[in-house]
Amino acid sequence: MSTAKKIALVTGGMGGLGTAMCKLLAKSGFTVVTTYMSDEDKKAKWLADMSKDGYDIKAYKCDVASYDSCTGTVTKIKEELGAVDVLVNNAGITRDGTLKRMTKESWDAVIDTNLSSVFNMTKQVIDDMTEKGWGRIINISSINGQKGQFGQANYSAAKAAIHGFTMAVAQETAKKGVTVNTIAPGYIATEMVMAVPEDVRNKIISAIPVGRLGKPEEIAALVGYLVSDLAGFMTGAELAINGGQHMM
Repeated sequence: MSTAKKIALVTGGMGGLGTAMCKLLAKSGFTVVTTYMSDEDKKAKWLADMSKDGYDIKAYKCDVASYDSCTGTVTKIKEELGAVDVLVNNAGITRDGTLKRMTKESWDAVIDTNLSSVFNMTKQVIDDMTEKGWGRIINISSINGQKGQFGQANYSAAKAAIHGFTMAVAQETAKKGVTVNTIAPGYIATEMVMAVPEDVRNKIISAIPVGRLGKPEEIAALVGYLVSDLAGFMTGAELAINGGQHMM
């Protein structure tokens, strides 16, 4: 596949998983774009780090929970770079708490950022993809969207619903050269997970049959396959990558 002029947009690309995805897509020849919320200092440092490592990544300010913000951001990307060919819906947050203690605000924040964002961004790019006759949409779910998780009713609900969206849109676009798939990672060795107290982290690892946390690069490698022409026959799939912790 010639990727020289193809544009890949990764939402929430400055986190651990997102950074690995951006690097892999850039290595593969895509023009890579990511989104960030409001931390200009973090954005500047991340872009500087990427540049130092030889990656030319573009960053656009966007609130993925806002439909209007997504519309404006994708319009700007299209004007400045061109239409988006690959969309990775990766942005997400947690607001954990048992249902007894969960507030409406915590529920809405997670649903809007983790689930509504998938609609908000996909809606902006799908027409260009179908008109071109080629496109890749990858929605990042979670093991906890497959099996549920204590204290994460909001997160588990949002991540589970993502795959319903994937399957519906995959059917709508299958004959138009656009594939839509879900990746459901397990526990990955990102900064957030590594910041968990060691005893808690060891308890998590003990429940993973392969005996370790996943690597961000392993998730990125799966993204790399799904954006390739070799993955043109795979659509509507949910790909679990969790070290055997949850098997379906």
